[in-house]
Amino acid sequence: MTDRAAARAAKSTLAERLSGDPGVVGIGLARRDSGYVLTVNLADATAAPRVPGDVDGVRVVTEVIGTVRPL
Repeated sequence: MTDRAAARAAKSTLAERLSGDPGVVGIGLARRDSGYVLTVNLADATAAPRVPGDVDGVRVVTEVIGTVRPL
């Protein structure tokens, strides 16, 4: 089980690691099972191999949502 504080710390690490990657359009936290995971939103599936499966023991899940555009 990962608590919110640990997930937030891991999110900062992951955001720094993936900053500037054009395939990554968002990074967040989500509750899964009995703890927290990091979520990485991707523009397309080609970015998925660059995303680690976990950061500091916090599981990372990816989802392809497409390109984010302003309204």
